[in-house]
Amino acid sequence: MPGPKKLDPSSSPRALLGAELRHKREQANMTQDELGRPLFVSGSFIGQLEAGTRRMVPEIAQLIDQVLGTDGFFERNCEAGKSRYPDHFAEAAEAEAIATAIRSYAPALIPGLLQTAAYARAVCRAYQPTAPEEVIEELVAARMERTRLLADPTKPLMWAVLDEGALRRPVGGAAVMAESLWHVAGLVGRHRAIVQVLPFRAGAHPAMAGALKLMDFSDAPPLVYLESLGHGQLVDDPALVARYRLSYDLLGAAALSPKASLALITSVAEEYAHEDDA
Repeated sequence: MPGPKKLDPSSSPRALLGAELRHKREQANMTQDELGRPLFVSGSFIGQLEAGTRRMVPEIAQLIDQVLGTDGFFERNCEAGKSRYPDHFAEAAEAEAIATAIRSYAPALIPGLLQTAAYARAVCRAYQPTAPEEVIEELVAARMERTRLLADPTKPLMWAVLDEGALRRPVGGAAVMAESLWHVAGLVGRHRAIVQVLPFRAGAHPAMAGALKLMDFSDAPPLVYLESLGHGQLVDDPALVARYRLSYDLLGAAALSPKASLALITSVAEEYAHEDDA
């Protein structure tokens, strides 16, 4: 686990809260693991709170106040505001925004950070077929805001392994898919993302159960985000994180090389473009 970082309390309210948590924990002569036990969380989770990587929710804040005897300070100052992201993804989105490296495996669709607005709109509409148009547009706007992470020319490192099914499934129709795959190819061409395709012929692999995202940080332990329909889980247990990292490494080993993957992506994009012209 990385050593303690000297936090700048002026950088954000979350950094202030993290700095105060570290101060109060050390004042109580407790390690991160020792504070985590009565909260039923890991020491890594406490480290994420102190680094400002994870949001301190009211339920955790109340327990911290009880254990550290801080007279309701953390409950009064924790972030109780509503995120613009779905509840199951809110913490992951916030962590993603400050990650130094993001490695993502997508079994059925192009990952959110690589999506176009039209593709995101088709996905959101499929998830919520009866939602009002303004709800869909809010979801699309939030997703497009996330993609601004890749506007920075160097960080975070973005590495995605896409299942071939994500290329072949015509989300939104041929025109939307052509645009989406050209967009992915453009990110690769600008050296802004590393993308590999896991071909159908690779057969069984260690992430067949669903999507997988690993996030690394400069001053906090890594996280893994697992997602299924309407549900997401952030994993910080070091042993589990190491296991998922191995799974991701094995996916990359079984996938096409970045060069061959780019050739397949552009080839499928051209197929969609010709289909739309027909």
